[in-house]
Amino acid sequence: MRSLFVPVMAVASLLLAGCASAPNDPTLILQTSKAPDVYVQCVVPKLQKNALTPTVSQSSRHVRVVVTSKIAADNVLEAYKVSTGGKVFLYERKPLASTFKPSRFEQVAQECL
Repeated sequence: MRSLFVPVMAVASLLLAGCASAPNDPTLILQTSKAPDVYVQCVVPKLQKNALTPTVSQSSRHVRVVVTSKIAADNVLEAYKVSTGGKVFLYERKPLASTFKPSRFEQVAQECL
């Protein structure tokens, strides 16, 4: 019984650690020739078309789009103004099964470049 307990506890602690921690590093960094506000004007309708509900906040040099997730940390897209257009950072938590193909969130971000 004890030989089964240790591996089960190890796996359980790894799973819980993955759920409890928020991503600090972007999962994807993109460059666009569009200004952040123009880029987000493309992204938001496409997210809504995919049944996602984005919340947008904006400053003079930065736009942030947050899509609430029911099973993981919120997905965040941040677009910053740079001299050549915009730099886009994606922060996304993917379920393990979907790490092999881009999510709808990532697809939309790349389509609007």
